[in-house]
Amino acid sequence: MKILVADDSRVMRQIVIRTLRQAGYGDAEICEATDGAHGLIQFSDFGPDLVLSNWNMPELNGIDMLRSLRASGYTGPFGFVTSEGSPQMRELASASGADFLVAKPFNADVLREHIESSLGATQR
Repeated sequence: MKILVADDSRVMRQIVIRTLRQAGYGDAEICEATDGAHGLIQFSDFGPDLVLSNWNMPELNGIDMLRSLRASGYTGPFGFVTSEGSPQMRELASASGADFLVAKPFNADVLREHIESSLGATQR
C-alpha cells in the first residue's frame, strides 16, 4: 500500500506516520508533502492508494487539493487529519468527496478504523 501524507508541519507528518505504523500500516510505502500544491505533485509522481491531508496549509489547502484530485478523476480514499472537526467542516469535507475527517488529537485505533472503512468502501 502507498500512502501520501500532506501536512505543512513536519512534526505532524511524523506523528501521522508513526500513528499509521501503530495502526498496522508499518509495511506501507509513505510519501510526504509539505502542502496541497506539493501534494498534487507528489500524488502524480507517487500514485498513492490513500491520501491523508491536513486541512489548513499554505499554497493550496487540503479541501482544494481534494477537489482537484476528485476533478481529475481520483476516486480512491482521501481522509483529513486536522485540528478542526466542526460539524460544518465535516459536512464540507464529505460534500467535497472526503471519506473521513479525523480530528487531532487522535490515536491508532481511530485512524485504523477510518482507513479500513474507507478502503472497504472503495472496493465495493
